[in-house]
Amino acid sequence: MSLRRTALKLLPTLCLCVTLVACGSGESRVVQGNRNGILHYGNGTEPQGLDPHIVTGLPESHIVRALFEGLAVKNPFTLEPEPGVAQSWDISEDGRTVTFHLNPQARWSNGDTMTAHDYVWSWQRALNPAMGNQYAYMLYPIENAEAFATGKLQDFAEVGVKALDKHTLQVQLVTATPYFIQLMDHYSTFAVHRPTIEKFGQATDRFTPWTRVENIVGNGAFTLKEWKLNRRIRVEKSGTYWDRDRVKLNGVVFYPTENISSEERMFRVGQLHYTQTIPLDKIPVYRAMENSPYVNAPYLGTYYYLLNINEAPLQDVRVRRALSLAIDRERLNNTVLHAANVPAYGITPPGTLGYQPPKLFGHDVAAARQLLAEAGFPNGEGWPGLELTYNTSESHRKIAVALQQMWKDALNIEVTLSNQEWKVYLDSVDQMNFQMARRGWIGDYVDPNNFLDLFLCAGGNNNTGFCDPQYDDMITRQAPRAKSREERYAIFYAAETLLMEQMPFIPIYTYTSNHLIHPSVRDMPSNLMDSLNLKYVWLDQNWEGAQ
Repeated sequence: MSLRRTALKLLPTLCLCVTLVACGSGESRVVQGNRNGILHYGNGTEPQGLDPHIVTGLPESHIVRALFEGLAVKNPFTLEPEPGVAQSWDISEDGRTVTFHLNPQARWSNGDTMTAHDYVWSWQRALNPAMGNQYAYMLYPIENAEAFATGKLQDFAEVGVKALDKHTLQVQLVTATPYFIQLMDHYSTFAVHRPTIEKFGQATDRFTPWTRVENIVGNGAFTLKEWKLNRRIRVEKSGTYWDRDRVKLNGVVFYPTENISSEERMFRVGQLHYTQTIPLDKIPVYRAMENSPYVNAPYLGTYYYLLNINEAPLQDVRVRRALSLAIDRERLNNTVLHAANVPAYGITPPGTLGYQPPKLFGHDVAAARQLLAEAGFPNGEGWPGLELTYNTSESHRKIAVALQQMWKDALNIEVTLSNQEWKVYLDSVDQMNFQMARRGWIGDYVDPNNFLDLFLCAGGNNNTGFCDPQYDDMITRQAPRAKSREERYAIFYAAETLLMEQMPFIPIYTYTSNHLIHPSVRDMPSNLMDSLNLKYVWLDQNWEGAQ
């Protein structure tokens, strides 16, 4: 891990104004931001929306978690749950009943008091099949939640959530769920303001005007003040947030930085405090700097290629396995990725809460050729073609080009590349309008289950066509009922073995987080989930003198 430094000394060849006055004349955003308490944040892409029960991506989550808060939140230093809307919670001896005690000071941004009834209504909305919430399964540990979400149960009163009184929410779980409190910091479990949503349509209407600047009502540390499409989203410190005295920033400006080369240039000239990532070819340059702003840290996530196994030639598991075996992950990481990540051979990052996934394969060109020949394409003869879809990013393109060449060299097959803008890409994946597609999954909580439940038959994020009742049974029934962590992990290991034998996706690498962070930014620590909690962050005007 590269540690954050307290000074910024960059190479002259990068044309960085080390005092962070923009190259030219005038004061930079960073200098102004430090003085005014405004963080300038590179956010990756233009968000698809701000409805917590609709959005699915990281760019959206950063903004949604500024505008809303869950019953519990993650401490950015420890990742342990701490009070959010709930000031405390009790868990029964058998682990099946969780009682949340809401903070009487918790308010919506329009001044309304937050109540337990807000959660009952919001979770009914989040689980309603008409909502199309791809993260509905986050609430499946709750008794009868899955049955309601899949239409098998019509009466929400039978779902294990009830308001005992205005400030007491009781949740009945199917079985003891060690990570349930962690789920309360995921935006899909957030409460939403019922009067505002119903003002603009039915509860389950999607993408209505309720999330516009002039309409939105949240309950987070910040409120939405400006949304200039493809330019910026600006939030300001909330005057109604229950813990507002801890919030040191006066505001945050989120910039869509899909072009990561432009994002890096913005950082160099003092337009950004923080970049979402860094161009691959700049990693060696920043590594070589003394007191570098480059921060690389372990990250709970996997980069992989989805395979639509309903589409030829990917219906044949031999083709899927051949594609995976032909990839030299070590060479990819050491060259294209500049050794910034870790080769992956499964969906679960190794060491997730002590779990070690199976490794059933490696780089084996001979075996890949044999499998492709058995599938009817010896030396690539008769190959019908294959298209790889990825969202706009220079890094994604470089990885795709490298793998395209590996497949050509090893198997003599052509794979074409299709680059799509973020929202189009998301729609293509959601509708399974692709053959092979780039995908990344970042843990929402620290547990192997968060990766393995991606491939459940009815999983909202299972965009592969893969469905195996035996796999579902292991993940949804056997593992939750395990008597010990060892027994639970043994079930996970067997399930992941089954999954990788079927290969509905191709694992590429385990992520690390890679950011450029200005040294004036304080209390934004690296953590395994790259989790951002803006109410801790502050800007040091005197950073130049810090040691």
